[in-house]
Amino acid sequence: MATGVTANRAELIAIANSVASEKMIDKAIVIEAMEDAIQRAARTRYGQEMDIRAKLDASNGDLRLWRVVEVVELVDDIYKQVDLKGAQKLQAGAVVGDFLVDPLPPIEFGRIQAQAAKQTIFQKVRDAERERQYEEFKDRAGEIITGVVKRVEFGHVVVDLGRAEGVIRRDAQIPREVVRVNDRIRSLILKVVRENRGPQIFLSRAHPDFMKKLFAQEVPEIYDGIIEIKAAARDPGSRAKIGVISHDSSIDPVGACVGMKGSRVQAVVQEMQGEKIDIIPWSPDTATFVVNALQPANVSRVVIDEEEDRIEVVVPDDQLSLAIGRRGQNVRLASQLTAKAIDILTETDASEKRQQEFVRNSELFQNELDVDETLAQLLVAEGFGELEEVAYVELDELAGIEGFDEDLAQELQSRAQEALDRREAAAREERRALGVEDALAELPYLTEAMLVTLGKAGIKTLDDLADLATDELVEKKRQEPRRRNDDAPRKPEHKGGVLAEYALSDEQGNEIIMAARAHWFEDEDAAAGNDDGEAAEASEA
Repeated sequence: MATGVTANRAELIAIANSVASEKMIDKAIVIEAMEDAIQRAARTRYGQEMDIRAKLDASNGDLRLWRVVEVVELVDDIYKQVDLKGAQKLQAGAVVGDFLVDPLPPIEFGRIQAQAAKQTIFQKVRDAERERQYEEFKDRAGEIITGVVKRVEFGHVVVDLGRAEGVIRRDAQIPREVVRVNDRIRSLILKVVRENRGPQIFLSRAHPDFMKKLFAQEVPEIYDGIIEIKAAARDPGSRAKIGVISHDSSIDPVGACVGMKGSRVQAVVQEMQGEKIDIIPWSPDTATFVVNALQPANVSRVVIDEEEDRIEVVVPDDQLSLAIGRRGQNVRLASQLTAKAIDILTETDASEKRQQEFVRNSELFQNELDVDETLAQLLVAEGFGELEEVAYVELDELAGIEGFDEDLAQELQSRAQEALDRREAAAREERRALGVEDALAELPYLTEAMLVTLGKAGIKTLDDLADLATDELVEKKRQEPRRRNDDAPRKPEHKGGVLAEYALSDEQGNEIIMAARAHWFEDEDAAAGNDDGEAAEASEA
């Protein structure tokens, strides 16, 4: 029997050495797993209720078993406790409260115990291996890694990374790229997620950062930080754009990225399965960068709407198709590159739009200011488009218009302010008809027109408004760029917050909501004061 025990121990030590070497994990972890397995087997032999410990010597396989017992005056648990008399037999001088070691004879593994021990060890080793894999890859997101295609499952590519596996999901692959088992493949480590079945390493070949990293490998100036890729956008497998800037005035960023006879950019293009790449000079000036981003189309004019965070680009009529690109690809990539919504208009369309705005604003001034068509058109021609602009502009600026004098300017401002007052009064009546509380009108930044909009959205009390989050109140609208003659599917418009059309900032929205919530805290303070008063009265009584 003793021989069998020795043989089993020697075999366990040999297994520990082999597993630790093969899985590249600490041998101590394997030994710990074996000790855990031995403890489980010992409890099966001596009783599950006992607190049994095992120690396996990693050098010679010597095994020691013992149970731990607590010295108590009155024994409640015979498996884990011993009285003072019994404790004296185990250790002279033992006192109540001590924990004593009671040696147990070694056990020999039977078939069932050996199988259970094997499963325990394998589980511990698997857990240790998964943890090692996670620790190795958790900080490597954003790196390019090379692996071997192991298998393709449901369109997802599983890649052997050496000591772990990664997956390139279908939406992270380059469309129409043919991948076969045993192919060597480069990809970007997108993210590493810890999961029970092991770390999930998500890879990508379609992400714009994959292209950035490829350029960093091919262009030493990018790797050294002399040239920086400020923005990148991709339509994987078809076309891409990158915006580059040089921090050394003597180095052309576009030429450096293209390389001698296009060698550098071609190396990236080949890795990306022939994806065409437009290399564009980046500019801190938004209008200039937009013009560059829409290459190869020529741009006549750029109008930036800061409030709506949109850009209107006017191109010659014969450049419309080129600016938009096939299925809107060129303008879509330019929009992603500049992080701005871009509207493409031809010069004819822009002229029609300006004419419509001219007529609309002229009619506005005719009706609201009670002036003739000539005077209204003169105001519009001078750049006035809203009643507020006329009402609150400096008097000298209005009087300085050719043909105007100070008296006329004062009269126009007076009429504009009266028109605004009429609007405000009409909005107030509509707001009250909708049932919106007067208390909301006392909040900062809110006009009567805004209150009407809130009322139509069902927000009529301080509590209704206080329950909103800032983005629900003021988040700006987001929509895909409008493109004439574009049949490509468009994403639905994101409607934004309730007051999105009024261009309030997040700070203003937050201030409005906090002001609406102020009465909550006042009510709490009042309730606390009443409780204190009642307590004081009870004490006096």
